[in-house]
Parts: sequence; C-alpha cells; structure tokens
Amino acid sequence: MNKTVVLGVTGSIAAYRAADLCSAFRKEEIDCRVVMSAWATQFVGELTFTTLTQRPVVTDANIGQLADRPEHLALGDVADLYLVAPATANAVAKMAHGIADDIVSTTYLSVTCPTIVAPAMNVRMWQHVTVKENLETLRKRGVRIVEPDEGFLACGDYGMGRLASTEAILGAVHSVLRG
Repeated sequence: MNKTVVLGVTGSIAAYRAADLCSAFRKEEIDCRVVMSAWATQFVGELTFTTLTQRPVVTDANIGQLADRPEHLALGDVADLYLVAPATANAVAKMAHGIADDIVSTTYLSVTCPTIVAPAMNVRMWQHVTVKENLETLRKRGVRIVEPDEGFLACGDYGMGRLASTEAILGAVHSVLRG
C-alpha cells in the first residue's frame, strides 16, 4: 500500500492490543511508526513495538535522540494517517484542548494528515459529559472516532469502553487511507 501510519499508544490496559494493529499493518505492508506515552510504557514495552514495526519507538524518554529534527515534526512529515489507539480520556482531552505535554499529544498537533482516535476507558468515564464534549470537539475538527465496544472491562465493570476490535479500527484506517 506504500502508506505510513503513525500509531499513538496511550496508558490504557488496552495498550497491548495496539500490538495487533502493528502486526496487521506489517502484513499489509503499511509502514507503522509508534509513539508511546510514558503511561503506555507501563503496560507494554517499547521492544514489543520495535520488533513488530522494525522501527524505533519514540517515547518522552528518548525524544530528540532518533531523528535529525524533533521526532514529532519528522513523523508529521511522513505520516499519511495518525491513529491514537487506545486513546484514554486524558489523551482525548489533551487533543481537544491543544495540550502538548507528551509525545502523543505533541505529535497530534504537528501532523497535517487525517487523524483517527479509538478510545478505551471505563464505562463511567466514557459516559461522562466532559469526555463526550471532548470527542465532539475532535469530530468537529475532522477527527474520525472509532467508538469503543460494549463488554466486560478490565476493571470488572460491564459497558461501553472496550477498545474497538482490531477489524473495526483497520476498517477505519483503510477507509481513510484509500480516501
């Protein structure tokens, strides 16, 4: 396909499922570059994504060490799509309000390509008016939202908030890349 997806991974228990997305991209010959928040690295190690993408992972800890120019700008130069999956309530809020205090949020502000957000959070957080308003703000700016699934959540609650299936996220990615 000769496309590049920059994948932002945030600090959710669902971070491990981003590895499935990397594997799918590799099978489809989509170049995947990963940026991880500090909290994401608490759930899944950088080595997982480095191995799956055959590319170095950019984190807050190594920013400035991997490219000739700031990584968030270098990634913006090559990205055909920016995908944040999983996107925590915190990441969604940062994106909606232009807060750039980590590599995931800074990359969002530097890309000019289409963006997809796949939220994952507890059902109560998902239903909170603030989260709904932040998602609506992103939608108004042209960000595509892949709604979470309903089911049992890692905390034991049941409801909306599970990261959408890999197939649903890939469907959105293909839709945008084929434009």
